[in-house]
Amino acid sequence: MDRLVNTVRPYAWGSTTALPELLGEEPTGSPQAELWMGAHPGAPSRIDRGDGPRPLTDVIAADPAGELGADSVEAFGPTLPFLFKVLAAAVPLSVQVHPDRRQARDGFAAEEAAGIPLGAPHRNYKDDNHKPELVCALTPFEGFCGFRHADEAAEIFAGLEVDGLKPYADLLHAHPEGDALREVLTAVLTADRNEIAETVSEAAVAAERLGAGDGPHAAAYAAAARAAHHHPGDPGLLAVLLLHHVVLQPGEALYLGAGVPHVYLSGLGVELMANSDNVLRCGFTPKHVDVPELLRVVRFEPGDPAVLRPEAGEDEAEVYTTPVDEFQLSRHVIPAAAAPRTLPAHVAQILLCTQGEVTLRDAEGAELRLASGQSAYIRADATVRAEGEGTLFRAAAAVTPR
Repeated sequence: MDRLVNTVRPYAWGSTTALPELLGEEPTGSPQAELWMGAHPGAPSRIDRGDGPRPLTDVIAADPAGELGADSVEAFGPTLPFLFKVLAAAVPLSVQVHPDRRQARDGFAAEEAAGIPLGAPHRNYKDDNHKPELVCALTPFEGFCGFRHADEAAEIFAGLEVDGLKPYADLLHAHPEGDALREVLTAVLTADRNEIAETVSEAAVAAERLGAGDGPHAAAYAAAARAAHHHPGDPGLLAVLLLHHVVLQPGEALYLGAGVPHVYLSGLGVELMANSDNVLRCGFTPKHVDVPELLRVVRFEPGDPAVLRPEAGEDEAEVYTTPVDEFQLSRHVIPAAAAPRTLPAHVAQILLCTQGEVTLRDAEGAELRLASGQSAYIRADATVRAEGEGTLFRAAAAVTPR
């Protein structure tokens, strides 16, 4: 068992108070957006086994099979296959999508061959991995995710009663819905910013007005208006109106596969994803927007958001089931005086305490206490039991032992 020392990412959209409150620290006054736990080269966690702090990337590289487990190495190679985060959003993130594995490999290879530096502002692919992800709410967590059906999106556009939106509403009615959604998003993203500015501004005013009412789409209009307030004139407003409005309650989760457009607006949650930092943006951002590449990656498939509630697992675990093998998230809510919980072994795992205090003990009797916001890395060959009074999230690869 190793206590993790983690990096906080100070992105501008982060809350100034949510992460410090979770960690039991005084706020610095600056945004604190993401706490990274894992072995992504961009900000690897650090551990100390008696010879000084070392990046988890280096520890794993020295003994991949011992640290990760042979099953994980065979399935995913000699790297930790997931990245675990706490995300604290105070203002909207960019509207974005993530590539699938083939798109990421091809895109990364092409940009490497072109000699584009990893830190270049116009770089799309930071690595060659896909980035399916799961976010689980610790507080009410609001966002937009996944395309609405075209008729419903047309209704939302028409309800704003903005002349500049009528052509988009007509497009949404005139074609098969996948094609219609593609045409409208393409038109929004390729429009001249000066020419579309008045339409975007009028839409924001109308959305704020309708959001104060009691119509069937009032909550979505209000959320879109709040987002537009932080990004005035950004055509990302029109993009989010194509998407479902989602509010997760604590304990609910949202799964996002490749090509699903989404934007997080506010809230605190744990986020678990494949070990990647690949993002293609399409709105609410001053950063680079590569429209052709974005349209190549987006899946124009309407459907309901993949909101998940935990299912009962072994030893009273609550498990969030997803269709990917790189990660599985489970939650242990441990009441006072409860019997110790045994946490599955055979692959590496990261444990995060989000409430109360949990004590971990291994087979040799070593002990590690985790308070709120603290986390631990567990080698694949360690058997660990947890007790105390608190809430513990577990991230691990979803690999069946041979």
